[in-house]
Amino acid sequence: MNDLSPAPHLTEDVLFGEIAVRIEGQERVTVSGANIPTAVLERDPSSEVDPQIAIGTRDAAHLTLTLDGVPLALRPGKGRFRRSTYRVRTSHQGVTHVLVPDSIPSSRFTRDKVHLADFSNDGDEIVIVEWREGASPEPVDAALGYLLAAAFGTGGSPAWMMLVDAVSAALP
Repeated sequence: MNDLSPAPHLTEDVLFGEIAVRIEGQERVTVSGANIPTAVLERDPSSEVDPQIAIGTRDAAHLTLTLDGVPLALRPGKGRFRRSTYRVRTSHQGVTHVLVPDSIPSSRFTRDKVHLADFSNDGDEIVIVEWREGASPEPVDAALGYLLAAAFGTGGSPAWMMLVDAVSAALP
C-alpha cells in the first residue's frame, strides 16, 4: 500500500470488532481487522470498467479474490433483469458463500445455504451488517461478507419494478 491510498472506512462490528473497508478506485477492495482474515478483491486494470460497480466489473476473468493471500474461486452473476442474477458466489476450503439481493436495500449472505446475515451498502465503503440470531458466523464469513457487499453493492429492485421503469422511460 502506498501513501496515496485512501483512508479506510472503519466499522465496529458487534461480533468481530473494528473492521476496515478500503476501496481504491475501481481496482481494489480490501477488508481487514484484528479478528478477521484480510480479504482482497482486485480488478485487472486493463479491463473495461462499469461505473455502476465499485470494483468495476462482474466478469470473473478480470477479478482476483484472495483471503490472507490465498486465491479463492469467485463467480459473480451477470447482473441482468432479475435480482438473483446479481448473486455472487465464492468458495473457500469446500465451503460456499453467497451474497444475493433479497430486497431493495439489502442482500442475504449465506454459508452453505445457511442464512448468516443481511448486508447493506450503497456502493461506498460504508457496509452495514445485521447478523442473524443463532447463526454463529466465523471470521472468514465476516471478511468475505463485507468484501462482497463493498465490491458489488447490495439490494436490487424486483423485476416488475425494473420493467415498469423501462416502460416509463420509453414513453414520450
